[in-house]
Amino acid sequence: MNTVITIGRQFGSAGREIGEKVAAHFGIKCYDKELLTRAAKESGFCEEMLANHDERPTNSFLYNLVMDTYSFGYNASSFVDMPISQKVFLAQFDTIKKIAEEGPCVIVGRCADYALSDFKNCLHLFIYADEDARIKRISEKYNLTEAKAKDMILKKDKQRQSYYNYYSSKKWGRAESYDLCINSNMLGIDGTVRLIVQYVQDFEEKNKL
Repeated sequence: MNTVITIGRQFGSAGREIGEKVAAHFGIKCYDKELLTRAAKESGFCEEMLANHDERPTNSFLYNLVMDTYSFGYNASSFVDMPISQKVFLAQFDTIKKIAEEGPCVIVGRCADYALSDFKNCLHLFIYADEDARIKRISEKYNLTEAKAKDMILKKDKQRQSYYNYYSSKKWGRAESYDLCINSNMLGIDGTVRLIVQYVQDFEEKNKL
């Protein structure tokens, strides 16, 4: 097993749980919130600050500045003047690359597919599900009415979409942005995990990883 797997996901699609089970199958680490802890340690930001900006869109439109700063090395003056949301993004971006360089793993969310777009040993997946299935899952998980669960889903997905579309050059949830998109309620969590495992194995065989 030499593949790094990134998982984008709709809220309530069980994407994180699926990622954890895929990682457990292969005996590798799964990074979700754990990525924030590590990014905090390596960047010097406090973890609470990273959590407050986690997968939330920025109000600033300094996208080109951020990308230029990242691509050509940190320019001290521009980095100092940069909004905290961009600094947090760059800290996560760096950490995602370091994690991928260390070996196979599963990384959930946080534009990981975009951060690792130059890595040849990566598979980029997107997990989605029917709205009714997601509402049921979230209402049960958080003990909410269906109406409140639906509102929560819409808010979370809008946040993730805005964050992804702002920082990456691709569109969140669009098939062409990923290698494989899966409707998790068609096969269930375990069935989706089996599908991903087979996909990874076929990918490694084809590319002799």
